[in-house]
Amino acid sequence: QVQLVESGGGSVQAGGSLTLSCAASGYGYSRYCMGWFRQAPGKEREGVTIIDSDGSTSYADSVKGRFTISQDNAKNTLYLQMNSLKPEDTAMYYCAAGPRSGVLAGIPDYWGRGTQVTVSS
Repeated sequence: QVQLVESGGGSVQAGGSLTLSCAASGYGYSRYCMGWFRQAPGKEREGVTIIDSDGSTSYADSVKGRFTISQDNAKNTLYLQMNSLKPEDTAMYYCAAGPRSGVLAGIPDYWGRGTQVTVSS
């Protein structure tokens, strides 16, 4: 079983920055692909970015050049650095883990409970 706990959300003005963290624990999570998803009110959950166990990354077009995913294996923590935030980035952000195919399909094996990010104009 893998546990994921997000933190770091908050309110920020457009153009600002936030860093989200996801503390991971449990057997085997380090083998998994990990990612960040988000869901805005009234919208479907969407993938933001993933990082594979080999360190390779990919990003949604809407966040390329602004968001950076990284992980600190020594601290068992996944990060999402978000810069140049826009009001349309407002959403609940979720950490996820699982085999790459599942994460890419939006159906990872494990989800965190989410952390809210609100960007005001």
